[in-house]
Amino acid sequence: MSWGTELWDQFDNLEKHTQWGIEFVEKYTKFVKERSEIETNYAKQIRNLSKKYQPKKNSKEEEESKYTFCRAFLTTLNELNDYAGQHEVISENLTSLIITELARYLQELKTERKSHFHDGRKAQQHIESSWKQLEASKKRFERECKEAERAQQYFEKMDADINVTKADVEKARQQAQMRHQMASDSKSEYAAYLEKFNKEQNEHYYTIIPNIFQKLQDMEEKRIERISVCMKTFADVDRQVLPIVGKCLDGMTNAAESIEPKADSKQVVESFKSGFEPPGDVEFEDYGQAMKRTVSETSLSNTKESKEKPGVKAKSKLWPFIKNKNKSPKQHKEPLSHRLNDFMASKPKMHCLRSLRRGLSLKLITLNSHVRNLIECCMLIRGEGGSVPEDFSHLPPEQRRKKLQGKIDELSKDIQKEMDQRDALTKMKDVYIKNPQMGDPASVDPRLTEIGQNIEKLQSEVQKFEGWLAEVEERMPSKSDSHRKSGLYETQNSTTVSNNCAQDRERPLSSPDGSYTEEQNSEVQVKAQPIPTPTTTTEFDDEFDDEEVLPTIGTCKALYPFEGHNEGTISVAEGELLYVIEEDKGDGWTRVRRNEDEEGYVPTSYVEVFLETNAKGAMTYI
Repeated sequence: MSWGTELWDQFDNLEKHTQWGIEFVEKYTKFVKERSEIETNYAKQIRNLSKKYQPKKNSKEEEESKYTFCRAFLTTLNELNDYAGQHEVISENLTSLIITELARYLQELKTERKSHFHDGRKAQQHIESSWKQLEASKKRFERECKEAERAQQYFEKMDADINVTKADVEKARQQAQMRHQMASDSKSEYAAYLEKFNKEQNEHYYTIIPNIFQKLQDMEEKRIERISVCMKTFADVDRQVLPIVGKCLDGMTNAAESIEPKADSKQVVESFKSGFEPPGDVEFEDYGQAMKRTVSETSLSNTKESKEKPGVKAKSKLWPFIKNKNKSPKQHKEPLSHRLNDFMASKPKMHCLRSLRRGLSLKLITLNSHVRNLIECCMLIRGEGGSVPEDFSHLPPEQRRKKLQGKIDELSKDIQKEMDQRDALTKMKDVYIKNPQMGDPASVDPRLTEIGQNIEKLQSEVQKFEGWLAEVEERMPSKSDSHRKSGLYETQNSTTVSNNCAQDRERPLSSPDGSYTEEQNSEVQVKAQPIPTPTTTTEFDDEFDDEEVLPTIGTCKALYPFEGHNEGTISVAEGELLYVIEEDKGDGWTRVRRNEDEEGYVPTSYVEVFLETNAKGAMTYI
């Protein structure tokens, strides 16, 4: 249906309708613009979210990246970042394909509409002007007709009156004729205007206005079609990114499916395995059989029975050296006389007591050192520790081996890069030698010298780390030694073999600087010595309470300062001279004395020892 024929008289309504259509285009443009802003803000928030949870450049995050669930989460963040990028693409396409196009089209639409309605108003003004002319000629014709009628009546009246002169009658007759002529002219003019108006009116309502309204109809249909295209584009913009969004979601799904709980559990072992062997059974130290009791055989048997009833429980060593607040298993108390007889022994036994005291002191040193090491390891894992030792001595053996191996691999890569650069520069120098016009061969020499120095430095670093790695691998126990034979110490309660107290000390599991060592405690079993004849109780008390001062067996000079915070140790300054009262028994510690009241243990590696000839032969070691 055509607007020109059906809506010929709805000029004003069409003007309002087309204006509403333009406003609708503006409203839709605003809607798409806000949608584009939402997509932009959403993409920005998604990117910020992904960036917020991206791993930081620190050791903790690097450790976490070893686990499959952490890698899956990182993949999810990356895919989410790509997902945000697709929303940015949506925003860009909405802006370029819809918002910009509609803004340009709106200007064209407003201009076209204004032109069409200008033509319509002009045609309407013209027909209104013709109508006014017709009305004017019509009124003039009517007025002339009335004037001619009055003039005719006046003439007839004058002609019938006998008192009026002939000249007045003739004048009235001429006036009536003139009015009739004027009326006739007005009639002709009115007829002409009427014909003209009818013609123009017919042209206006059947030609001009239909054409204008047809143009408006075409314009409106184009506007609606453009809105339809924009709405379709609005949907296509989303549909175009769906494949990539689907790939992002598939990537997230694949990342989730790649999580392997078993592999993560294995990684926990790889990350925290110390390389230490589990502590073995503690031997039963039968001090009672090493001393001769002075009681009767009946009392002796009763004592044995009272000791053996509760059973002997081996107290396992704890790692990582957590304090065990539980007391040892309760045992039946013996009579006081039996206890005194158990501890009464001759002077040679005091060596055992000193060794026992030494062993207890070293155990305390070991415990304190390992507690400190454990705290340092925890702080390092949490990223709170200070500087890490270059040889990674703060780590357990297995972790230390992995760190050293990783450092060696890293240095090897650096060496390979330097060697590649050296080869390239060597080839360049050869080219310069063959073709001097291309460059000076001597200009390459400084760089080659620098690279050679770098390679030598890196190789020395590799050798240093390989030495540390070899040391760690030598000290690490083999798998064949990891399993102890069951029941190794089960029969020791019934035997008469006891350990020599002087050799029954444990080597500290940590060196004075807090680094781990991997040597296991050696357990030596020797035959029982002849039981000495006990002396009086007074002599026992004197030797037990007032231990005799150990004789000096040599001197030592401190090579490094040692603070000696742990119980049983003594602090020394670099270059200080001390007396040696007990040499290293294989545990890495030497007992020294500063004066009569100050003595303790120092690391053997921290001092240079000079033993006297009459004590251990002419022997000097560091």
